[in-house]
Amino acid sequence: MSASTSVAIYVIIWWLVLFMVLPLGAKQKIEAKDIEDGQDAGAPAKPMIGMKILLTTAISMVAFAVFYFVYVGDYISFRPE
Repeated sequence: MSASTSVAIYVIIWWLVLFMVLPLGAKQKIEAKDIEDGQDAGAPAKPMIGMKILLTTAISMVAFAVFYFVYVGDYISFRPE
Protein backbone atom coordinates (compact mmCIF):
# COMPACT_ATOMS: atom_id res chain seq x y z
CA MET A 1 0.00 0.00 0.00
CA SER A 2 1.47 3.34 -1.01
CA ALA A 3 1.81 6.27 1.37
CA SER A 4 -0.77 8.34 -0.50
CA THR A 5 -3.30 5.49 -0.34
CA SER A 6 -2.65 5.09 3.38
CA VAL A 7 -3.18 8.79 4.00
CA ALA A 8 -6.38 8.83 1.94
CA ILE A 9 -7.80 5.83 3.83
CA TYR A 10 -6.83 7.38 7.19
CA VAL A 11 -8.53 10.69 6.28
CA ILE A 12 -11.72 8.87 5.26
CA ILE A 13 -11.72 6.89 8.52
CA TRP A 14 -11.01 10.10 10.50
CA TRP A 15 -13.98 11.95 8.98
CA LEU A 16 -16.34 9.02 9.51
CA VAL A 17 -15.29 8.74 13.15
CA LEU A 18 -15.58 12.52 13.63
CA PHE A 19 -19.23 12.49 12.60
CA MET A 20 -19.83 9.60 15.01
CA VAL A 21 -18.09 11.41 17.90
CA LEU A 22 -19.63 14.88 17.43
CA PRO A 23 -22.95 14.12 19.16
CA LEU A 24 -21.25 12.74 22.29
CA GLY A 25 -22.00 14.92 25.29
CA ALA A 26 -23.93 17.42 23.20
CA LYS A 27 -26.32 19.52 25.23
CA GLN A 28 -28.44 22.19 23.56
CA LYS A 29 -28.42 25.74 24.86
CA ILE A 30 -32.13 25.52 25.57
CA GLU A 31 -31.48 22.55 27.90
CA ALA A 32 -28.67 24.44 29.65
CA LYS A 33 -30.86 27.56 29.95
CA ASP A 34 -27.89 29.61 28.75
CA ILE A 35 -29.58 31.46 25.87
CA GLU A 36 -28.83 35.07 25.08
CA ASP A 37 -30.62 37.23 22.53
CA GLY A 38 -29.62 36.30 18.98
CA GLN A 39 -28.35 32.80 19.78
CA ASP A 40 -29.84 29.65 18.33
CA ALA A 41 -31.53 27.55 21.00
CA GLY A 42 -30.39 24.35 19.28
CA ALA A 43 -26.70 25.28 19.30
CA PRO A 44 -24.48 23.20 21.60
CA ALA A 45 -23.89 24.73 25.02
CA LYS A 46 -20.33 23.36 25.37
CA PRO A 47 -19.15 21.82 22.08
CA MET A 48 -15.79 20.52 23.49
CA ILE A 49 -14.32 20.46 19.97
CA GLY A 50 -10.71 19.97 21.11
CA MET A 51 -11.56 16.89 23.15
CA LYS A 52 -13.64 15.48 20.30
CA ILE A 53 -10.82 15.99 17.80
CA LEU A 54 -8.36 14.19 20.09
CA LEU A 55 -10.84 11.35 20.65
CA THR A 56 -11.47 11.12 16.91
CA THR A 57 -7.74 10.95 16.20
CA ALA A 58 -7.18 8.20 18.78
CA ILE A 59 -10.08 6.07 17.55
CA SER A 60 -9.04 6.61 13.92
CA MET A 61 -5.48 5.52 14.65
CA VAL A 62 -6.72 2.27 16.19
CA ALA A 63 -9.19 1.65 13.35
CA PHE A 64 -6.52 2.35 10.72
CA ALA A 65 -4.02 0.08 12.49
CA VAL A 66 -6.57 -2.75 12.46
CA PHE A 67 -7.28 -2.14 8.77
CA TYR A 68 -3.58 -1.96 7.94
CA PHE A 69 -2.68 -5.21 9.72
CA VAL A 70 -5.62 -7.01 8.12
CA TYR A 71 -4.51 -5.69 4.72
CA VAL A 72 -0.80 -6.42 5.16
CA GLY A 73 -1.43 -9.82 6.76
CA ASP A 74 -3.70 -10.65 3.83
CA TYR A 75 -6.39 -11.98 6.18
CA ILE A 76 -8.97 -10.43 3.88
CA SER A 77 -7.95 -10.15 0.26
CA PHE A 78 -8.89 -6.91 -1.45
CA ARG A 79 -7.27 -8.02 -4.70
CA PRO A 80 -9.32 -9.64 -7.45
CA GLU A 81 -8.40 -13.27 -8.09
